[in-house]
Amino acid sequence: MRQKGLVVTSVCFLALALVFWNKAPRFVHAAAPPQAGIVRTGSKQPASTGREAASPAAPRVLQPGQTLHQVTRGESLPALARVYLPQTSFLTVGELEAAIRQANNGLHGNFLHPGEQIIIPGMLAGPILERPVEVNRDFEVRAVYLTGAMASSEKGMRIIKRWREMGGNSVVFDIKDSDGIVNIPFQHPLNSPARRPVIRNLPKFARYLHSLGMHSIARIAIFRDERLVVSHPELAVRSRRTGEPWKENGKLVWTDPSHPEVQAFDIALAKAAAEAGVDEVQFDYVRFPAEGDQKDAKFLFQTKYPDWRRSDVITHFLADAYAQIHPLNVLLSLDVFGVMAWQRPVDLAHTGQDIPAMALHCDVLSPMIYPSHFFGMDGYAHPGDAPEHFIGESMARFRRDTKTTGVVLRPWLQAFGWRTRTYSANYIITQVRVAKEEGGIGFLFWNARNDYGKPLMAMSEMRTEHGRYFRGDQLPGAAAAKTAAVSTPMPVLVPTAAQPQ
Repeated sequence: MRQKGLVVTSVCFLALALVFWNKAPRFVHAAAPPQAGIVRTGSKQPASTGREAASPAAPRVLQPGQTLHQVTRGESLPALARVYLPQTSFLTVGELEAAIRQANNGLHGNFLHPGEQIIIPGMLAGPILERPVEVNRDFEVRAVYLTGAMASSEKGMRIIKRWREMGGNSVVFDIKDSDGIVNIPFQHPLNSPARRPVIRNLPKFARYLHSLGMHSIARIAIFRDERLVVSHPELAVRSRRTGEPWKENGKLVWTDPSHPEVQAFDIALAKAAAEAGVDEVQFDYVRFPAEGDQKDAKFLFQTKYPDWRRSDVITHFLADAYAQIHPLNVLLSLDVFGVMAWQRPVDLAHTGQDIPAMALHCDVLSPMIYPSHFFGMDGYAHPGDAPEHFIGESMARFRRDTKTTGVVLRPWLQAFGWRTRTYSANYIITQVRVAKEEGGIGFLFWNARNDYGKPLMAMSEMRTEHGRYFRGDQLPGAAAAKTAAVSTPMPVLVPTAAQPQ
């Protein structure tokens, strides 16, 4: 009896399973997954294998500038946006992701199904070929600084647009900071990127800045390069005691400024930026290490050119760099220590920054004259609270030291509250006013966190007094570009069509 009951039960379960199998969706056999990759308009779709669906899906109709992507296992919408971003007219992953959702009937969620076809909008017709917008060296730059990661983010785009609206006309952004990470695609034997560059299409970014009427400045930290010296210790400053790479206060961060391979690497990166369409290349850390055990530091030039000083190395490097960069129709600017205005022998011996000599091999000198950094200078216990004195004194000294060179002085000004009790919009205004009165043309605001609340407040006031704080120079064609930018709801070059070259 028990055996008969088991038979009846088994038959019932079998019949029930058959009913569910007939009603369940049919899946492509796992042994034959759909082909992956880009499927452009007019290309043949891969034939499916295994069990066929009752009726094939209607083909997707693509508009100009759109591409069809066939999803593979494990792909998500954010990952898809990251992959396609450099090939589209969009500037950030978030913008492209939103556009993909819109192009695919309001696609919800982030997870995609293998075999699903996704429309990718805004595809560029080909590589963007952007050219620098040429300006004279005395073009009045009014800029803020952005890290590479910030410049390529949605928040960075908002800062750029807000700065433009308030009277700014330029942006300084990192393509290599002192950590040595290169923020743009750059093919070079010494560049071994550990991650995807944050600015993945520099010509597109330069074109966007130009569309806003913005002068683009690519900053490169030159000889302080942690990534390069860690991955290639043979390029480091050497320790006389041990023969090992020399460390500045325990940190391995300095390449040997006199090493030809280091110099050639940085010049090649500068040329790559210029050829991508930026308007100016800015060298920072164009000096020798100034801290640490200086007597223990050994440099290549001391053997090869025993009669040279550190300043000779810097000057010869700049002469070579300027000769290669200047013909590319971009400006070359140099960041220098503010204290070098005093040209004290100890500072010159350590840094190698001979200001009159350096001024002969660049277009612009940008002294970093942050009041809070003048420790123990001129008898001030709190130099950060004396912006008028230190901006005025340092600019007057730099003007005197460079008066026969023709170089333009465009200072870095303090846009942060470190070691000052008086940081405010008025603090910003005082710096800009005094720098201009002492011969400065334009200005650059530095804030490592890219927080420009006080400078924006100051700009709203300074722009109302035409000529007092700045002339108001604009990039050629900037008026039309600014009008177009204001009418564009998103910072996108061409949202759904191929980008003309």
